[in-house]
Amino acid sequence: MLRGVLGKTFRLVGYTIQYGCIAHCAFEYVGGVVMCSGPSMEPTIQNSDIVFAENLSRHFYGIQRGDIVIAKSPSDPKSNICKRVIGLEGDKILTTSPSNFFKSHSYVPTGHVWLEGDNLQNSTDSRYYGPIPYGLIRGRIFFKIWPLSDFGFLRASPNGHRFSDD
Repeated sequence: MLRGVLGKTFRLVGYTIQYGCIAHCAFEYVGGVVMCSGPSMEPTIQNSDIVFAENLSRHFYGIQRGDIVIAKSPSDPKSNICKRVIGLEGDKILTTSPSNFFKSHSYVPTGHVWLEGDNLQNSTDSRYYGPIPYGLIRGRIFFKIWPLSDFGFLRASPNGHRFSDD
C-alpha cells in the first residue's frame, strides 16, 4: 500500500514538474496575456486593458518601428513598461523637452531602441531615461483581449508623425 501511494505521489510530482516546464517555455518563448496599467499608452491602450504579448519577435530581432512592446523598466527593474518603438539603432530621433520649447536630436546607439508612450503628455519614456538596451524588451503586443468592445488588433500610433526622419 505504501509503495502504491509513493508511486502515485512521484508520478504527480513528475507531471507537475513536466507541465511546469512546458508552461514556462510557452510563456517565456511564445507569449502570454498581460494587463497594462497607467495612462502612458492612451488612447491605444487604456488602464487595465488586457492584451496578448508574443515573445518570438524579440528572439528573432523582429521588433520594428511602430510596434508596442513590453520591456523591463530601466529605472525600476522589478516592473515592466508598455511603450511604442519610435526608433531603432542608428535612427535620429527628434527629442523635445516637456514644455515642447527646446528641440534637439538624439541618435539611437547600436543594440538599443527608443521607446515612447502614445500619450506624450503623460509618459515617462526614452525622452527621460534615453534609449534602452534591446535586451530589456520582453515581448511585442499586437492584440487586445479586454475590454471586449476593443477586442482585436491594435491600431496605429496617434503620433505617426514621430516616425519621420526630420
